[in-house]
Amino acid sequence: GPEMPLFSVPKEVAVGTAMLGVAFATGMLAGKQCTPQAHGGWGVITGKSSPLWQYILDHSLREHPILKKLRLLTADHPCGKMMVSCDQAQLIANLVKLIKAKKVIEIGVFTGYNTLNMALVLPDNGRVIACDINEDYVRIGKPLWKEAGVEHKIDLRIKPAIQTLDELLASGEAETFDFAFIDADKESCNEYYEKCLRLIKKGGIIAIDNVLWSGRVLKPRKDDLATQSIHHLNEKLLRDARVNISMLPMGDGVTLAFKL
Repeated sequence: GPEMPLFSVPKEVAVGTAMLGVAFATGMLAGKQCTPQAHGGWGVITGKSSPLWQYILDHSLREHPILKKLRLLTADHPCGKMMVSCDQAQLIANLVKLIKAKKVIEIGVFTGYNTLNMALVLPDNGRVIACDINEDYVRIGKPLWKEAGVEHKIDLRIKPAIQTLDELLASGEAETFDFAFIDADKESCNEYYEKCLRLIKKGGIIAIDNVLWSGRVLKPRKDDLATQSIHHLNEKLLRDARVNISMLPMGDGVTLAFKL
């Protein structure tokens, strides 16, 4: 794909990102409507209006023009807060490139910003298996996948992600993927993680989004299944000898699990 150009980041990026937030609304991929309130908001640590946050954007973000176009389109969407943060997407693209990934799984596509982000850095014969159950959101990003010339790298599967993961395992694709990004309904995050771990090669990476969940993980309520699920997976990952991990306070928190 085309190289990401270097250009200074105008204030509109900060405005756009403040509008977008980071987290998926609870249960969206379980077929529920997205919730209007933010789960997270940009920068759990720095805060979305922080001058330090703006400094980070001004001094690190190199956003492909078509990615920027899709991000701003998504910002106008009522559920825009469900999109991954642009700095986090950039880290993911750098990791995908670093490990020379060819096969990638994405669980939770929304409008396809991160799908496009990963497809741009994959080789021409690379592919993203993009899993979602809502085709309406994806229609926003699809024309931009085509505009960026990466549509042929994206294999969109509109069905429950567990079903797609099981199909990949059944067709003999265990340990053939390089990278997985998990950002869907939180109640299923452990199941997504376990199946992705089987599909990923040794040396591959699984990125799990929203691991801080707006700070709710500090005191998970008994009736809050999403927070409970995230917290349990966080506790499990700490002790999981199958992976090395780093939990990053980026966006709404992302854990990188490196398969041993």
